[in-house]
Amino acid sequence: MRSKSLWPEILIVLGLSLGQSAIYAIVSLADKLTRGPLSGQTTTMNNALSDRQFFDLTYQLLDIVFSLVPVLLVFFLFHLAGRNGFRALGFDLRRPGRDGWQGVGLFLVIGIGTLGVYWLGRTLGVTTAIVPEAMSPYWWTIPVLLFSAIRHGILEETIVVGYLFDRLRALGWGMWPIILTSAVLRGSYHLYQGFGPFVGNAIMGVIFGWVYTKTGRVMPLVIAHALLDTAGFVGYSLIGPAIGLGT
Repeated sequence: MRSKSLWPEILIVLGLSLGQSAIYAIVSLADKLTRGPLSGQTTTMNNALSDRQFFDLTYQLLDIVFSLVPVLLVFFLFHLAGRNGFRALGFDLRRPGRDGWQGVGLFLVIGIGTLGVYWLGRTLGVTTAIVPEAMSPYWWTIPVLLFSAIRHGILEETIVVGYLFDRLRALGWGMWPIILTSAVLRGSYHLYQGFGPFVGNAIMGVIFGWVYTKTGRVMPLVIAHALLDTAGFVGYSLIGPAIGLGT
């Protein structure tokens, strides 16, 4: 692929996905900062989308499905270039055992660090109180939260790591500039939660980026990310108040 066409392509893909999220997150942070201290504000994720059960479920599923369209675009772009995007990014089932234990290991390391960063951010007053889910307790709530967690893992790791690393390498970038750029992007679309989550997710991005350069596979990252979000979304109602989430 000619390098002249790479930057417009990168900007379009990011503009349809995580780059767009980053812009909204920055604006949201500015809005919060002008309202008062971050320590006194709350960020709620996974809200109910309708007060009627059938339509709430419909909106939730549509939101998950359409948010994954940029991932399909990435794989289509690889296909147009004569490459198998699933193999190129390591998003397949060729190494289930190794991908699985690497993903669980990353989940444990990042999960413990995430709780520490959240506590520190709340202590310093630079992080909002985070409520991971505020959906109505329907029979389908937990399955939808699981689908949402998997969605985030696929979307973020495929685009902010797999796709972005591939394209920036093609532009001649070195390993660490790519890792740091990806990490800053990852942190930036979490700024709506405050400065603590920006730092925490940027650190996570450095670790994930380094692992990807060693393995060449996004699947362990997808597994780890999905487990992290599952623990946050589903586990919140069980242990959230006990560890200070949402307060």
